[in-house]
Amino acid sequence: MAKEKDFEAAKEKGLKIGAEKVYIEDLRKEFIEELCFPAVQCNAIYENVYLLGTSLARPVIARAQIAVARKEGCVAVSHGCTGKGNDQVRFELAYYALQPSIKVIAPWRVPEFYKRFPGRDALLDYAAKVGIPVSQTKAKPWSMDENLAHCSYEAGILEDPDTTPPKDMWKLTVDPIKAPDQPQDFILHFEKGLPVKLELTPAEQDEPLTVTDSVGLFLTVNAIARNHGVGRIDIVENRFIGIKSRGCYETPGLTCLRAAHLDLEGLVLDREVRALRDQFVTSSYSKILYNGLYFSPEREFIEASIPASQKTVNGKVRCRVYKGSFSVLGRSSETEKLYDMSESSMDELGGFEPEHATGFVAVQAIRLKKWGEAKGY
Repeated sequence: MAKEKDFEAAKEKGLKIGAEKVYIEDLRKEFIEELCFPAVQCNAIYENVYLLGTSLARPVIARAQIAVARKEGCVAVSHGCTGKGNDQVRFELAYYALQPSIKVIAPWRVPEFYKRFPGRDALLDYAAKVGIPVSQTKAKPWSMDENLAHCSYEAGILEDPDTTPPKDMWKLTVDPIKAPDQPQDFILHFEKGLPVKLELTPAEQDEPLTVTDSVGLFLTVNAIARNHGVGRIDIVENRFIGIKSRGCYETPGLTCLRAAHLDLEGLVLDREVRALRDQFVTSSYSKILYNGLYFSPEREFIEASIPASQKTVNGKVRCRVYKGSFSVLGRSSETEKLYDMSESSMDELGGFEPEHATGFVAVQAIRLKKWGEAKGY
């Protein structure tokens, strides 16, 4: 699910350190269509800021692991997650849901392992000693986890929440200060809340670009956002296991897709449907993803509710990225007519009788008048 990884080198490394077989599977399409796009549809977000880039990837990886385990007749699977983090929960709950009889080997929870290797420095020493190539160094000791949508950075010097991340830490996005001096405009089209087309406003010398394939669309908006420094956040979050954690995240394309979708909903989505979706579906789906409960009856129930809220989310959003920011230039829909420019205008009546508002205000005021009397105002 990564775009730039050297998969042949990864395969060679796996065989060199003792694996009998190495499977390289292309999971990009299912990752985008089954996880990322539903997250966009319901505006999934954790604690108002984290777009769940790591959480979204785990179900796809776990499912592929179990498929290989079944093919090879394995009785156990393993992961390299620490005993303090969320990912151990995400992977293992997925394993057990998909293959209830499977055994899980989690080295970071085995006393013999974590007493010998209490942290990353000890593992780096061991890797150097036995000749295992790793990308981390003691000069840059933070951990990284990258997929098609996202890259996360944790640990090392980042564990001090008041330490500014080094400029050379960020891997996916251009430093917003060094991003192009000219903005990039593009158009995102949505049908039933799903991104279906991207139109790139070309420079004078370029040909117009239109992308409709899900993977191609995602990669294109990712490339645009990365080049303009969009999608960086630095937060302290509450892990499912109960520990607070500082994390730095890059989620370029998904940041643009979610923001554009959210904007279009303002134009085409009924007020009460939107409120109910926000109160129940968005928050519940985000929490389920974060806590590793993707393979669960509650996730199936919540996800089945998403399309009902998106029937009218059809239209296009004109977007701009510039030096780390995403903004909307305009939005429109050829099919949905909830917005009436004449009715909304302050320069014409448009069929609306202002005197009707008098009764509306009077009824709304009944309760507040009683409250005011009780307070002695």
